[in-house]
Amino acid sequence: MANELKSQKHATLYGLATVVCWSTVATAFKLSLNHVNPLQLILLASLVSWLFLLSILIAKGRALELFSLSKKDYLWSLAFGMMNPVLYYLLLFSAYDALPAQEAQALNYSWAIVMTLLAVPLLGQRLSRYDVVAAALCYFGVLMIATRGDLLGLNFANVKGVLLALASTVIWSLYWILNQKDEREPIIGLCLNFSFALPLIIIIALNSGDIASLVSAPWQALAGGFYIGLFEMGLAFILWLKAMKLAENTAKIANLIFISPFLSLLLIAVFLDEEILGSTLVGLCLIIAGLVSQQIFQRRLAPHQQ
Repeated sequence: MANELKSQKHATLYGLATVVCWSTVATAFKLSLNHVNPLQLILLASLVSWLFLLSILIAKGRALELFSLSKKDYLWSLAFGMMNPVLYYLLLFSAYDALPAQEAQALNYSWAIVMTLLAVPLLGQRLSRYDVVAAALCYFGVLMIATRGDLLGLNFANVKGVLLALASTVIWSLYWILNQKDEREPIIGLCLNFSFALPLIIIIALNSGDIASLVSAPWQALAGGFYIGLFEMGLAFILWLKAMKLAENTAKIANLIFISPFLSLLLIAVFLDEEILGSTLVGLCLIIAGLVSQQIFQRRLAPHQQ
């Protein structure tokens, strides 16, 4: 019993550390995008994340495992790498470039509902009435944020930015749905994803001339790329895996993620000097309410489905 409590305590600490990482990245995205474009930021962050993951494998004496997988695994790595980091972060950073940070980060939290909806055609899962209610709550929140409270007029403040943010949730959801079929060890798999994605990002950046202009980028851009690559793309992933592995009660750890968006709003207000709109708060609360209600309904239904 004492060991279980100790394990759960350590899991909570790792979970909280992950939440802190996630809470800071919206601010880091926006500050970095003041100095570089989305593609340049992906290049910087992906390079840092790849080096970080590779260094972990080298330190553990597991780097050679990167070369001992099957042809199928490498094809998965190429496909996953194109989804994450390439397409997902290109859409996400472009959304942050177009929208206030408070709106982009709030819209991004609707990805879990998107994954539930996509699991119906892709995994053959059934959509319960509770899932429909949760989705309705979430997308009412999305509508609140996108129109900045003008629900009757349906005047969207920035259609392009909203579509980019929602498109990123689709890619992220597809990525995690496909990951359910991925048999690679998580850190090995993620490192390989970046190994395949990085050359592609470099080629795109070379063709667009973004690498040449990156040479003269200010230190803030380099610092932002380093921070995002280390904490958003790398360390947060490792910490969350550790939290899930140690947790005796995974639900308690999973619920910690709901702290992140509100802490993120606080940081956005302080460091970006954004006035947090009432529509953003209401919309975010609706999105979180949808996600929480979905979790509650799933736990209640689970015993009856066994």
